[in-house]
Amino acid sequence: MAEQDNVIYVGRKPTMNYVLAVIAQFTDGKKEVHLRARGRAISRAVDVAEVVRRRFMQDIKLKNVEIGTEERELQDGRKVNVSTIHIVLAK
Repeated sequence: MAEQDNVIYVGRKPTMNYVLAVIAQFTDGKKEVHLRARGRAISRAVDVAEVVRRRFMQDIKLKNVEIGTEERELQDGRKVNVSTIHIVLAK
């Protein structure tokens, strides 16, 4: 993935903030937008993808979904596994 400006990292902000960011990317002429999230934000990333596809831009297709696990090290040195999701939306 050469372009990093079409990646949106979903976190704690309200869902509509990310929906508007996705719409702005497609309005700017991007052919694909990548949504990435970890942990509790995964459900929000799925919500963002579905709201964009069903409510605002019906011509957008779900191109790919990847799920996985990352091992993260906490400040106290313990290691934890965190679930991840990568959703690709395309025109």
